[in-house]
Amino acid sequence: MSYPYDHRPIGIFDSGVGGLTVLQELLEKFPDETFIYLGDTARVPYGTKSPATVQRYTIQVAEFLLRQGVKGLVVACNTASALGLPALRAHCEVPILGVIEPGCQAAVGLFQDGALATPDGDRPRCIGVIGTHGTITSGAYARTLALLVPEYVIRSLSCPLFVPLVEEGWTNYPSARLLIRESLQPFIDNPVDALILGCTHYPILKPKIADILGSATTLVDSAQAVALALNRLMGAGIVLPSAQRQFVHYYVTDAATRFREVAARFLPQLNMDAVEVVDL
Repeated sequence: MSYPYDHRPIGIFDSGVGGLTVLQELLEKFPDETFIYLGDTARVPYGTKSPATVQRYTIQVAEFLLRQGVKGLVVACNTASALGLPALRAHCEVPILGVIEPGCQAAVGLFQDGALATPDGDRPRCIGVIGTHGTITSGAYARTLALLVPEYVIRSLSCPLFVPLVEEGWTNYPSARLLIRESLQPFIDNPVDALILGCTHYPILKPKIADILGSATTLVDSAQAVALALNRLMGAGIVLPSAQRQFVHYYVTDAATRFREVAARFLPQLNMDAVEVVDL
């Protein structure tokens, strides 16, 4: 199936503000595109919900974006990508991109393109994943990586306190470093070669995580990986190659003021003058 080039927007959604890190990367990579961002702030977080509930929420959000005439969907939420993507693809006809597969491919690519050296001796290559409880317990990253590189060791770690650390603006407090270090202790004691930041909030903490883990571990930013994956889809006609004025429509399902405040705290460069509240 091929998709004609057109001026319709690209839809992006997350359970809250974390997906804005993905939007930021897409704005940099595709300066001629129009985007619609929806944060399901009335029902955040998705990570504590059952798979059936996440699937239902994901389809409801997607249906709203489809009514806005989007030409493709980016699921900028790891939990929705882990639990809702198969149902969403069966439900929608537009191209859909999640965050898990691009992140996994980017991590594997570090070894395949020589960016990471082969481990000394007989030690197998090791990829770590950190994320919310819902994402880690879903096993989606581990399953995807096992299909790509069955010979690698995969280690997963839930870091549920990282999201409130970002959203409450505590990232620059001295206690933030202590909390991050304590959460990552298993990867400090036994380092991995590459670590996937399996939550769209985590890129905000990337400098601190990199400093704590040191040069032995290379971080994989899922937001950057999604932008690269979307770029690879340009041949399918999803991304408009001609010039037009870029703009973003922001929607939330609750608490627009809070959404703007949190977004301004960690992504002040995003222009967010108007945020509309919608009922799904």
